[in-house]
Amino acid sequence: MQNTIDIRIEFSFKGEDHTLSTTLDLDTLAPDDPAPPDFHHLLAQANGIDTYSYLYEALETYDVEFSNARGLAAACLHDGVFDMDAFRRRRQEQHELAVLGPVAQQYLQVTDLDSQPALKQALLAAYQAGKSARA
Repeated sequence: MQNTIDIRIEFSFKGEDHTLSTTLDLDTLAPDDPAPPDFHHLLAQANGIDTYSYLYEALETYDVEFSNARGLAAACLHDGVFDMDAFRRRRQEQHELAVLGPVAQQYLQVTDLDSQPALKQALLAAYQAGKSARA
């Protein structure tokens, strides 16, 4: 399932009301980038606003509204606040489980790691330990 979220800003500038919105595909964001994405910039780009304009400076002063999260992002949206760090952790775990699932099936005949949470956590811990040892 695709991980997306709707972002939106409503604001006034020079007596005109502006409503900017777009659906952001979170899967296109760099998974290892520790900095949160610049949602204002992404929203301006999607709505054809020059980032060197006064209009852009005005929109930067308003908070981004988040809604309609789908995929892993849905569990990271609470009362209009999106937890990007929680989403990144969930996406990383999903990637790790995609690697570990076939291993559990081949060696332990376990087809559903969610049904065995202790085993799932043990495999994830072993995977993380192996990654740390290589670094």
